[in-house]
Amino acid sequence: MSSSRTGRPPVQRAARRPVVPRPPRENPLRTLVIRARRAWDRPLTAYYVVLGGSALITVLGLVMVYSASQITALQMSLPGSYFFRKQLLAAVIGAVLLLVASRMPVKLHRALAYPILAGAVFLMALVQVPGIGVAVNGNQNWLALGGSFQLQPSEFGKLALVLWGADLLARKQDKRLLTQWKHMLVPLVPAAFMLLGLIMLGGDMGTAIILTAILFGLLWLAGAPTRLFAGVLAVAALLGAILIRTSENRMARLACLGATEPQTGPVDCWQAVHGIYALASGGIFGSGLGASLEKWGELPEAHTDFIFAVTGEELGLAGTLSVLALFAALGYAGIRVAGRTEDPFVRYAAGGVTTWITAQAVINIGAVLGLLPIAGVPLPLFSYGGSALLPTMFAIGLLIAFAREDPAARMALAMRQPRFGRKRIRGSQRPRRWNTMRRRAPGARSSGER
Repeated sequence: MSSSRTGRPPVQRAARRPVVPRPPRENPLRTLVIRARRAWDRPLTAYYVVLGGSALITVLGLVMVYSASQITALQMSLPGSYFFRKQLLAAVIGAVLLLVASRMPVKLHRALAYPILAGAVFLMALVQVPGIGVAVNGNQNWLALGGSFQLQPSEFGKLALVLWGADLLARKQDKRLLTQWKHMLVPLVPAAFMLLGLIMLGGDMGTAIILTAILFGLLWLAGAPTRLFAGVLAVAALLGAILIRTSENRMARLACLGATEPQTGPVDCWQAVHGIYALASGGIFGSGLGASLEKWGELPEAHTDFIFAVTGEELGLAGTLSVLALFAALGYAGIRVAGRTEDPFVRYAAGGVTTWITAQAVINIGAVLGLLPIAGVPLPLFSYGGSALLPTMFAIGLLIAFAREDPAARMALAMRQPRFGRKRIRGSQRPRRWNTMRRRAPGARSSGER
């Protein structure tokens, strides 16, 4: 060993480690998209989105009903919280209906289809009896229940058409009859036209449009050929054009599309224009909750059909986009429930409910934005009106029940451990078994079987 000049042995240096190239940094946006897709593909995602989205829309709707209806109530010499208390009562009853519907088995839903249809037809016919039916804003579609409570049976006609139409198409699909045009159209289309006729006797064009959208959704889900679908659409468009042409009120609403002044010739576009004014004055974050100016007698129906305009004025673009995002999430979750099931009744019913809610939301918001004629339909789960809220919340309960019926979702619910509650069994800590309706289901069975 050679020594250094100082006589000491040379210092042994450690060998250099080979340089390992660092892995390329992942794109954070791509990582976020991948995580979002994984979260969306979980079995219980649709269940939580439907439940959470509908709850948020309902709660925000209660807040906006209270804010938008105070001035109207005071102008009618009523307490400021009058309309809010009635809507809160309807929301509580609707929550009970939602819970019951979400826990009911699919067979029971199918068994209720015919009684609900018969009850809806009876009540809608009862509306036209003189002395029993009540006219509101020119439309005779209401029944007086005593006091200040009224019922609009046509709102329950939407639920009846969804359940009865889904059960009818599911039975025909089981018998392989949907390949024939007559079985696809009869008796679904005649029954839908009967409901439409009873609605149009009262002059409610908006509800008739929603019912037509539900009918088209059911035919599309049943696999109607393009020629058949186009034929039914052409007949409906022709009837709609005739009904609009023969009514001065409907022609006036059509003439207000794109209006920028409250008075344009002989047609009064006050409501449509002031809805735009409310949205335009809101800005990005709004003027503040309760600080709307248009609700002080300038905007008619501020707490019902045009509550979205008051939301835009008080909560701004951020509030309106939040409402749109909630409805979009609710609609997409409904599509997922309808697309992942093997039960034809669940597919038709989930698709019908999704068509109903999304079509009604599009028509209401489009009218407020000035893109569609004012049809007089409320914003689902959001606008004031117990007759519209109750069947809609029952329909949301249907979607929740169908989301729970997915085989993967049932297994996930059955395997989920309780977060709270432990009891000592023979000196050891074991999780408590909760008495619930959840059970582990074999993967080979259809989602609608029992």
